Amino acid sequence: MTEDPRVRAALADDAAALARLHLACWQDAYADLVDHDRLAPYLGDVDGAVRRWQQILTGPARVRVAALDDTLVGFATVRPATSAAPAHLGAIYTRRSHWGTGLGQRLLDEALGDEPATLRVFRDNVRARRFYVRNGFVPDGTEAEEPYFGGIEIGMVRPARTAPHLRADLPGCMG
Repeated sequence: MTEDPRVRAALADDAAALARLHLACWQDAYADLVDHDRLAPYLGDVDGAVRRWQQILTGPARVRVAALDDTLVGFATVRPATSAAPAHLGAIYTRRSHWGTGLGQRLLDEALGDEPATLRVFRDNVRARRFYVRNGFVPDGTEAEEPYFGGIEIGMVRPARTAPHLRADLPGCMG
């Protein structure tokens, strides 16, 4: 049986591995969603991705990674809540080989927990949107063109999740 990846807080030393993982995940997730000519320049810019991850890892974002032995196979980033805005799920990705394994859920739970949150997702990314809906996110009515890859992104929002024994949407619970 294959070992489950370990989810942990990202370390400063993870920047290069996170950069390579991020680019590989973009290839996995966006090959059919984003125009190749818009995606290709980003996929080839490993040095730029490393610099971005070095900045992210020194900032306020909560970053969780999934590691299988010494190889990163997924990550999630959350910009913490402020007095003006709830937490924002900036990214959550796993390698295609880990889609459908529950790893994305583990990353979301570790990075965000039950906090209220916002996110942006490609309108046409049905798989991702289903995942977010299962986790209590609903469209907030905003749409905009994604500035780097093109395509339309929608905003989604989630109120704080309640403990399962208090949730009215689960079978057997009082509403």
